Amino acid sequence: MTDKLDFKKEIDAYRARKGRFELVDVPDLQYLMIDGHGDPNTSPAFADATAALYPLAYRLKFASKRNLGRDHVVMPLEGLWWAGDMDAFTAARDKSRWDWTLMIMVPDWIDQEMLAAAVEGIAAAQSPRRLREVRLDTLSEGRCVQTLHIGSYDDEADALSRMHHEFIPGNGLQMAGKHHEIYLGDFRKVAPEKLRTILRQPVGAAVG
Repeated sequence: MTDKLDFKKEIDAYRARKGRFELVDVPDLQYLMIDGHGDPNTSPAFADATAALYPLAYRLKFASKRNLGRDHVVMPLEGLWWAGDMDAFTAARDKSRWDWTLMIMVPDWIDQEMLAAAVEGIAAAQSPRRLREVRLDTLSEGRCVQTLHIGSYDDEADALSRMHHEFIPGNGLQMAGKHHEIYLGDFRKVAPEKLRTILRQPVGAAVG
C-alpha cells in the first residue's frame, strides 16, 4: 500500500501567489469533465454537473485504493470558462453568456474501464441527472500565466484585466487557450471573502 498522494503538493502548477502573475509549465493532466452553458449561480445544469462529478471522483478514489493499492486525495473542483465575446467574461461579467467545462483532476492510472464501473456503481444506488455525461479526458495547457485570487468570484475582473491586458502582452505573449480556474476553497462552505482561486491563462508567443 502506497502513501496517499496529494497532487496539490506534488504538482507546482497547483501553487500560486496573490498579487503575483507567474509563468508556469503545466503538465498534461487527466480530468473528469462535464460541459455546460449559462450562469453558474442559477443554471440547473451547473448544479447537476457538480452533483455528478463529486460522487464519481470519490468512488474512483476508493476503487483505486481498494483494487490497485494506490490512494490519493480527491482534487478540487476546476473550471474552464469562455464566451463568444470574452468581454462577457472578463469585463461585463454577463454570466448568462458563459460556456464552461467543470473538471476534477484524477491520476493517470484511472482508466475508462474504471470510470465505466464507477458510473454503473453510482447509478445502481442513485442516479445524478448528468452522471453519464461525465467523460475522462486529458487537458494539455503547457505554458500558462497564473495568480491567486482571494475573495468572491465576482471580484475577479480586476485581476483578469491586469493579466490579459498588462502582463500577457507586456511579456511578449498572447492568450492561447481557455481561462481556467482552480477552486481551492469549497464555495459551499467558505465565506465569499475567504475563497481562494487560482486564475490561469494558457499563453503562447505573440505573433509579429
